[in-house]
Amino acid sequence: MAVEEIEHSAGGVVFKESKSGPLYLVLISKRRRWEFPKGHIEPGEDTKMAAIREVKEETGLSDLEVFDGFSFTVTYEFFKNGNKVKKDVVYYLMKTNSQTVKISDEHIGYMWLSYEKALNTLTHKNSKNLLREANSWLMALYGSWRA
Repeated sequence: MAVEEIEHSAGGVVFKESKSGPLYLVLISKRRRWEFPKGHIEPGEDTKMAAIREVKEETGLSDLEVFDGFSFTVTYEFFKNGNKVKKDVVYYLMKTNSQTVKISDEHIGYMWLSYEKALNTLTHKNSKNLLREANSWLMALYGSWRA
């Protein structure tokens, strides 16, 4: 079957610093999937603008520092209304200093997790690969962790 539709989205891998290393924000969807915040790109937005807006909308976080050197695209296919959809999502690495998360109605919960715990919690292989890349990039940037 040919691809019927193509969707473009953007999102963020959000972390905050702790003494033991970065803590990553993972959200649980209404479908019980642990994931990172993401959403559709609106007209007039580039992927970075959309990623920042979506993270703010889905988490309530507004003090986001985007790391310009990191972006990672996840591509997958699914069926919607009987049609095959190819979706690509560009993710950016974002740091926050906020402690309070206010999730939108798209999710039912969240957790701040260490790299290992987040890796074991995320539902999809694509999300796990994304986290591996983001964490590796972050560790290379910092050399060794400091908080």
